[in-house]
Amino acid sequence: MRAIFGAALALLVTAAPLAAQTPVLPGPAGADDTIVARVDGQPIRRSDVLTFQRSLPAQFQQVPIEALLEPIVERLVSQKLLVADGRKKNLQTDAEVRQRLTQFEDRVIQEVLLNRVLADKVNDAALRTRYAAYQKENPGKEEVRASHILVNSEAQAKEILASLKGGADFGKLASEKSIDPAGKSSGGDLGYFGKDEMVPEFAEAAFGMKPGDTSAAPVKTQFGWHVIRVADRRTVAESFEEVRERLSSEMSQEIMQSYVEGLRKTAKVELFGLDGKPLPAAPAGPTITPAK
Repeated sequence: MRAIFGAALALLVTAAPLAAQTPVLPGPAGADDTIVARVDGQPIRRSDVLTFQRSLPAQFQQVPIEALLEPIVERLVSQKLLVADGRKKNLQTDAEVRQRLTQFEDRVIQEVLLNRVLADKVNDAALRTRYAAYQKENPGKEEVRASHILVNSEAQAKEILASLKGGADFGKLASEKSIDPAGKSSGGDLGYFGKDEMVPEFAEAAFGMKPGDTSAAPVKTQFGWHVIRVADRRTVAESFEEVRERLSSEMSQEIMQSYVEGLRKTAKVELFGLDGKPLPAAPAGPTITPAK
C-alpha cells in the first residue's frame, strides 16, 4: 500500500510545475519537528513535509505521512536545489519575482481579512438562528411508509385484495405471492419514501391514502400490478447538521458581498474599457426613504 501511494504521489508532484502549486503557509514548529533531510546544510523538517502534504489533493491529505515521506522529501529536496540556484542568479531581486511576491501577498491579505470578518459573524449561534428561519421556509419533506404486493396480472391482484378483505395477513401474502424479491423477505415493506422516489402511479396511490388504508383497486405500473397498504405518514425536516455547511456558505457569501459593498461606498472606483477610455458611470439605484 505504501508503494502504491508513493508511486501515485511521485507521479502527481513531478507532473505539475512548481509555479502551478498554490503555496500553503507552514504551521508552527513543535518540539518534535525533526530534521528529515539536509541540502547543502539547509534542513528540511517534519513540519515542511506536513505543510507540503496539506497542499496536495484531499485523498493524499488523509494518508499517513509515513507512506508519503519519501516522495515528498524528494520533491522538497528538488525545491531547495532550485531555490538555491535561483538565488545564486539573484532572482530574488528580479522584477518578475517581486511582482509575483506582491500578488501573493495581496491574496494572503485578502484571505486573512475575510476569514477574520467571517469568524466574528459566522458562528454557531448565528447559524442556528439562520436554521430556525430556514425551517419556517422549509418545513420538511412528506414521506409515507407502505408495503406492497406485486403480481403480474390485474386478476391476481384482485384475488389478493379479496383475500385481504377476508382477513388474510398482508405480510404473509406478500412473502408467498409477490414477485418483488425484496418484498418477499420483508413482507412487502418498502420503508419510508418520498413522493419523488417512486414511479408516478405508485406514488399517487400511496400518497392519496391514510395510515391503515389498503388500495381499493390494483395499481398498475411499468413493473406490474400492485396492492398497496400504507402504514404511516410523517414529515421529515433536514437537521441542523445536514444543512449547516450550506447555510454557512450562503451566510459567508452574503457577509462578504455586504462587506465589499461597504468598502466601495467610501472608495473612488474608476472603470475603463480595453481601449483605455473611461466607461460611463453606472446609473444610481433607486433612493429608499426610511418609513417614518
